[in-house]
Order: sequence, then structure tokens, then C-alpha cells
Amino acid sequence: MDMDNIECVSVSDLDEDEIHHHQQQHQHHGLHPHPHHHSDFSSSKPRNGNNVNGVNIVGPTAITPATSVHELLECPVCTNSMYPPIHQCHNGHTLCSTCKTRVHNRCPTCRQELGDIRCLALEKVAESLELPCKYYSLGCPEIFPYYSKLKHESICNFRPYNCPYAGSECSVVGDIPFLVAHLRDDHKVDMHTGCTFNHRYVKSNPREVENATWMLTVFHCFGQYFCLHFEAFQLGMAPVYMAFLRFMGDENEARNYSYSLEVGANGRKLIWEGTPRSIRDSHRKVRDSHDGLIIQRNMALFFSGGDRKELKLRVTGRIWKEQQNPDAGVCIPNLCS
Repeated sequence: MDMDNIECVSVSDLDEDEIHHHQQQHQHHGLHPHPHHHSDFSSSKPRNGNNVNGVNIVGPTAITPATSVHELLECPVCTNSMYPPIHQCHNGHTLCSTCKTRVHNRCPTCRQELGDIRCLALEKVAESLELPCKYYSLGCPEIFPYYSKLKHESICNFRPYNCPYAGSECSVVGDIPFLVAHLRDDHKVDMHTGCTFNHRYVKSNPREVENATWMLTVFHCFGQYFCLHFEAFQLGMAPVYMAFLRFMGDENEARNYSYSLEVGANGRKLIWEGTPRSIRDSHRKVRDSHDGLIIQRNMALFFSGGDRKELKLRVTGRIWKEQQNPDAGVCIPNLCS
């Protein structure tokens, strides 16, 4: 598919001149990583790298709570914490149940056959432990019993975020400031300041496109970051275009904001209003839930005008923060100037 045929035109509220940007178009199946994507990133700002399950996480410096007991509970194969059943060989070397099958029932330390011996003493020791969340270096202050720790870590508010870029499979994770820098420097996304926007999406030969993703746009307002997505895909048998907003933060924070999207021409108009989804929800999950402005292709071409052989779709929108009115008990919108 010819990527040069896709353009995204970002129009500021103060300048009506159209600024053309090349867009990237991808098939939703068989996506290839961007050549500049890496799992580790350097930054001019000093950072302390912390390894969480084999992934370098960027976060503040903290004291490592390494103890001899904690080290005993570390699987020598995968280096993750071990949970019952904990297996051991005849010589007393231990490993987790997941890795037992991976090493073909042979002890990775002494190469003796493992058998089905459980290390009950170590399992009992684990029950008595209280350990900090593995995301303590990212700010989580919580301490949990050993067997409760894993459940908390799966939903911890301090766990790192996945890169929200939708145009390729990117494995980078980190906190929000790190991901913002990553999107700007490595994915080269458009960065804008302000809570209103006016975008024009352009594509020649739109009837030949079944799946396409336009370049992500990031907005900074109210001290937060928002990602605007626009793409074409098949909804059942019908080709559609969809625009939606994601919030770079947790779901509870996302509920404090609302946004609207509007598209129209020739006396017709479509308006969508909703709450931005957190980037905890993947791009595909949001798209497949149809939580955004959906435009049928024939309607999009009608809005484009002309001979309907080229997509020229103008999408405008705004973001606002809902503020609680303590006297009336209702939310009132706070619009940025």
C-alpha cells in the first residue's frame, strides 16, 4: 500500500493555513516494528533503570529490599518469585513449577532428576513474609504478605504503562513523562498544546483502503497528555473511519475529563461526546468496543465533497475538565482558554 498517499493536516485555531504531514498506514495484521523502536531508551534526564520481570523500567531511585530469604525464593531459571508448588531436587536445589517443565525435569543447578519433591519448608517461610510491591521504585508504598503481593502487582496504579502508539507493535513501557518523550523522539508524533483541535485527514483512493492508521497526535492540556487516534477498518462488512481519545494516565484520572469530536459538511454534522479511555486499555480494545466517533465511509466521502474520490475529512474537537460544584453537587465543565 502506498504510504505517501496518506496525509494528516493539523490546523491550529489561530492559523488557517493547512500544514501537511505524511502519515503512516499499516495493515492491522502482520504489523512490523518501526525501525527506530527500542525497548531501552536514553534520556538527557538522569534516570535509574529498574528491572521488572526482565523489562527496564524508568523510575526514581529507591533502596533495593534484597534479603537472603527473598533471594531463596527467586527461581534460578526465570528469576521470578516462586509460589507453591515450589519444587526441589534430591540435593535441595529449588525452582518454580513453571520452569520445572522447561528444564525437562532436570535440576538446572546439579543436573539431577527433579522428581516430585516439594520444598514445604520454603513454602511455609514464604507465608510468613511481608514484601514491598515490585513497583516500589516507581512510587508504590504498599507492603503485602508474600502470597498477596502478586495479585496487587497486576493492578498496581504505579505499574508502568505500555506505549500507546498504534501504528506498530512497540514493546516500550515506562512512566508517563518517559513515554511522552519516547513518542516525541522515537515515533515522531505530532505534539500540540491546548484543549481544542482542528485536524484534516486526507487519503487518495479511499475505496481501496480497508485498514489504515493515521499518525497519532498528542495534546497537552490541564497538565495532562491525551492521544488522538484516527483510523479506517472494517466494522462487520462496512468500511468505517473512527476517531477517539485516550488519556495518558489511570482510569480513575481519565474520568475527570470529557471530550467532544465533530465532523460535517454540506449542512450535515456528526458529534461524539464521551470520556477518554485510559491507555491502560489497549488501542485495539478501545477500537473494538466502538467507543468513539464512527463515520461510515460513504458519509465520510460525502463530507469530503468533490467527486468523492479523495478523503478530505475535517475533525474538530475539544477537551475539558469536569469540576465538582460543592453547593449543587453536580459537575460543571472547566474549559481552557
